[in-house]
Amino acid sequence: MKEIFGNLLGLKASQIKRLENLSRRRVPPQAIVSHELSRDLCALSAETSRQIGLLIDRSGKIVQTLMGEVDRIVIPDLKDYRLAPDRLRGLRCVHTHLTETPLTQDDLTDLALLRLDLMAVVTMTESGAPALIHWAHILPGASESSPYQIMDPIPPFRPGIDCLNLIQALEAELARKKTDTGGGQAGSERALLVSVFTGPRKDAVDSLDELEELTRTANISIIDTVLQQRKKANPRFLMGSGKLDELSIMALHRGATLIIFDQELNPSQIRSIADRTEIKVIDRTQLILDIFAQRAQTREGKLQVELAQLKYILPRLVTKDTALSRLTGGIGGRGPGETRLEISRRRARDRIRRLEQAVATVQKNRSQQRSRRSKKGLPVISIIGYTNAGKSTLLNQLTHSRVLAENKLFATLDPSSRRLRFPRDIEVIITDTVGFIRDLPKELVAAFRATLEELENADLLLHIIDISNPRHPDQIRSVETILAELNLCGIPTIRVLNKMDRVDPDICDGLIRRLNGIAVSALDRSTLKSLSEKMEAAVEHLYGKTA
Repeated sequence: MKEIFGNLLGLKASQIKRLENLSRRRVPPQAIVSHELSRDLCALSAETSRQIGLLIDRSGKIVQTLMGEVDRIVIPDLKDYRLAPDRLRGLRCVHTHLTETPLTQDDLTDLALLRLDLMAVVTMTESGAPALIHWAHILPGASESSPYQIMDPIPPFRPGIDCLNLIQALEAELARKKTDTGGGQAGSERALLVSVFTGPRKDAVDSLDELEELTRTANISIIDTVLQQRKKANPRFLMGSGKLDELSIMALHRGATLIIFDQELNPSQIRSIADRTEIKVIDRTQLILDIFAQRAQTREGKLQVELAQLKYILPRLVTKDTALSRLTGGIGGRGPGETRLEISRRRARDRIRRLEQAVATVQKNRSQQRSRRSKKGLPVISIIGYTNAGKSTLLNQLTHSRVLAENKLFATLDPSSRRLRFPRDIEVIITDTVGFIRDLPKELVAAFRATLEELENADLLLHIIDISNPRHPDQIRSVETILAELNLCGIPTIRVLNKMDRVDPDICDGLIRRLNGIAVSALDRSTLKSLSEKMEAAVEHLYGKTA
């Protein structure tokens, strides 16, 4: 016997028994609900003065009985039932209203959010008899504000509407719409990007533009972007609950498989939003971590990325399984033992400890490598800058190398070191480092400490700035903020204004004066002469010609 979902306080034993017996009933697949069943539902609802609902699958089997309150009914978690952009849930909800009130906005919101096959309400007369069946279904191609169609009410004694064929036709149309909008590729993620901001709109737009670049770098299709300005962020949902419902309906309606928030979500917000919508929800930090996981090639890089991911995930590990009766051992394991959540957290902490030990070994090895370089007396020049500013391309041009360089954020994670000989027979080691980004996740900074320590031994920094990017002033501030956090501000720095070929010459001249930098195009070797001369002069000043 299936457990009745809802509040049973105040009910008589006979009434509870009648509720339990409802799960044994069956409904003809072509009907919303049978006349006899609607009559019994209304009689019991009138007797208890509460709404009563049923979840019915496509074969006509009642899978769950719901006991509501006077004015509402709550539908339980349906995560065990399929949900996809081109499919409906496979369940229809039928419940009573104590008056002749038709479908409410809550009913229609549940229909859209849960992607039910149908939502139906059996209204009642004053005598407790069924009056009419009001019903609605998802409408493919409808507006996102009302992605459903409310049908004409039907009498309870003639409830047959050929449900099965209607639902199959709706799903066929949903599948066609998904293919038409480009969502038919297997394994492709489709994301809705969201930013909830309290500051200047321009900053939020710039940040959302960068989130779009990150999303494309992760090979995720972007459906749309949503900006919401608030005086104060909602501590539970970041945005209002009503707006979150609208967002979830929009995502489902447009076939999104992912909602990405530009702001970092704390563990309680992740849980609250995940409970409210069944679409996968991640934030900017998770997206960056995922990109790093895709890009990491060496064992060192993979170790550091996994460590960052585990440190981020650990406080966010949750489970809906609250049963305390799952024992983890035999003798000596009396009592409730560990829950699955506790086991997951313990395993994550154990893995973090092992990874930290491995990263410490990496730090030791890198320290030894730096010591060997120091004994050779070779100056070290490190290339730093915002991600996708052209660092790897510049390294390739200066040293005639073939380091991977792509027009993507975080194309390379692993540092690359090459020798460079200047015309006056001065030899240096030049190193490319991981790109920076604003609000770089603290977990990444901590995990990549071994890599970033390369900068501590640099004698000269080349700060690469993409002057063709309208957000380059913010990018400069972000890089300099990270350098300050790493206590690297004391190292001499040359500002390299890259991509001069994409900027008007007059604007470029103004930037050279204002930023006190050297303009180059990393794709054009002929523009690098002034930079090479300044680098050589800086090294001579620090070490003398015999360096």
